[in-house]
Amino acid sequence: MSEKQDVDEKILLEPYNYICQIPGKKVRTKLAAAFNCWLQIPDEKLKLIGEVTQMLHNASLLIDDIEDNSNLRRGIPVAHNIYGVPQTINSANYVYFLGLEKVLQLNHPDCTKVFTARLLELHRGQGMDIYWRDAVVCPTEEEYKAMVIKKTGGLFGLAVGLMQLFSECKKDFSPLLNALGLYFQIRDDYANLYSVEYHDNKSYCEDLTEGKFSFPIIHAIRSSKDNNQVISILVLWKIYIFVLHVVSCDS
Repeated sequence: MSEKQDVDEKILLEPYNYICQIPGKKVRTKLAAAFNCWLQIPDEKLKLIGEVTQMLHNASLLIDDIEDNSNLRRGIPVAHNIYGVPQTINSANYVYFLGLEKVLQLNHPDCTKVFTARLLELHRGQGMDIYWRDAVVCPTEEEYKAMVIKKTGGLFGLAVGLMQLFSECKKDFSPLLNALGLYFQIRDDYANLYSVEYHDNKSYCEDLTEGKFSFPIIHAIRSSKDNNQVISILVLWKIYIFVLHVVSCDS
């Protein structure tokens, strides 16, 4: 790569590298290492798959923060408030394809099939989550769980799916992966409303402020159908945000 290409690459990756400067818990990488106790794939394959999974996770956070209109991520301002929405979207999408480029290095005919299937599921799940929020449609708890399995479980399944291409163990781990995805998402939903640490790293009750139908909110609405207090708060907040947007545009 030439010096000019190096400079261009640095510019393209700035929003991505910005979020990576504060490392997360690397749960997906650790999960892949744990599954390797069963799958027993070569270390070089495991390392590459772990890198791909972490790349995709961090890139998806850039997009999530835009779609959720977040202000903080890991205790620092979100990337799109620093670099702008267009550059941040482009950087995240670029990293998706860098991840695919790495997957091709695995040299297996089915690696792109696994990669594509999991990324499609992730976007299907995210799409429904956004639709429910923006259309103010409260899903059932079962619909929410199905969405989470697609969205949160997508990257869990990607790592294990790629690993199984190089393993003699072909057991269906879907039930375990689905349970893990649900656990992490519902725990995150609860922490969003309750955890002081979460408030410091993100913001105060961000899901409620955003108007998102997280699991505790869905449960509150569905378990007391005669009480419209929670859904009314979400609707009124969306009206308030819309009015603020109109006022800011006029000014």
